[in-house]
Amino acid sequence: MNPCNSLRTLDVLPARTLQPTPRSTFSPQEALLLLQICANFKQMKQIHSKIIRTTLHHNQVIVARLIRLCSSYRELDYSALVFQHVDSPSTFLWNMLIRTYTLNDCPHRAIQFYNLMIFRGVAVDKFTFPFVMKACLAISSIDKAREVYAVAVKSGFLGDVYLDNVLMDLYMKCGAVDDALKVFDKMRQRSVVSWTTVIAGLVLNGRMDIAQKVFDKMPTRNVVSWTAMINGYAKSDKPEMAFKLYTEMQRDNVSPNEYTLVALLAASAELENLKLGRWVHEYAIKNGFEIGVFLGTALIDMYSKCGSLEHAKRVFMEMESKSVATWNTMISSLGVHGRVEEAITVFEEMERRNVQPDAITFAGVLSASMPTGEVDTVRTYLYYMVQRYGIEPSFEHYVCLFEMYMAKLNIEPSDRPS
Repeated sequence: MNPCNSLRTLDVLPARTLQPTPRSTFSPQEALLLLQICANFKQMKQIHSKIIRTTLHHNQVIVARLIRLCSSYRELDYSALVFQHVDSPSTFLWNMLIRTYTLNDCPHRAIQFYNLMIFRGVAVDKFTFPFVMKACLAISSIDKAREVYAVAVKSGFLGDVYLDNVLMDLYMKCGAVDDALKVFDKMRQRSVVSWTTVIAGLVLNGRMDIAQKVFDKMPTRNVVSWTAMINGYAKSDKPEMAFKLYTEMQRDNVSPNEYTLVALLAASAELENLKLGRWVHEYAIKNGFEIGVFLGTALIDMYSKCGSLEHAKRVFMEMESKSVATWNTMISSLGVHGRVEEAITVFEEMERRNVQPDAITFAGVLSASMPTGEVDTVRTYLYYMVQRYGIEPSFEHYVCLFEMYMAKLNIEPSDRPS
């Protein structure tokens, strides 16, 4: 049963009456030690049985450890059952349960437990609200976030910088830019994170004009704030500004990190400037940056978009570890350059290495196969994607097949239905 959809644990939350047999030979310290060395969920349940038999199931330190283990094993229903056996759970335990459901992608359940916590009159603290806010973000519920924030203010947490930062981040990611700026303007104290959150949010929403003004007023800039701006310009209609800002960053004696270099590579790709892209690559090598998954994938993309497929292939071959995104980028790059057979070979090698392809992988494979004009080939890969990997075709996948049929019928793009 999916723990996110189950209502069973809420229905039984009123604590049960247990009739344990007290045993003094099993101390709380021994229980905690066993839980610390626990290897799997089955062992944890065996230890939990002993904890119940020896009346330690009310010990909130032990319960906290059990809930944490349940979270790591994604046994969320069980964590709620552990929780229900505690008489008068502390705020700390309520917070931990909410956190567990939020971190395990069950935001609705996290909010349900928060609602129950408020309904029962349990005292909240400053750790209660951030994870509830993150659950609200996961379901894009601005109204619920406002309600939670109002409770926080009534509970005496007006002006809490961390809480304000979380709320601004939620507003920005939900597209409520004006609401986020209102929170920022009313803040009595602002941390570097506060400024960076606003800048990153404005960049996310394509408001580079306002982001630049906020950035110019920022009292202390770190590599994260500089990189947020550079990344924003790299993805805007002014990618050349990314390098201008990088020059200013160097004058400010702030050293770039991996994310800065990736942003500069994205700007190079947008400008189709191979010289700049190669300079970033050389800088990374000279300054000891590891060409790992993140940086390596960006290099492959940059070299491909700047017309140097051989350099892209060389980076790909030299990478010791590759993510799905790395394989996808290489397949797409080969396809764009008309290297159909090589793209298919890379896809087959990906499967041989037991790397699970995703929808983007097959979009690349289908696109790469289009120049062959073989409709059956494209259709075969589409069926294979569904039957072998259970991936539902998206609009992009169907477009590839549609384009092939149109090409087969010699219908010009201008004659095709919109």
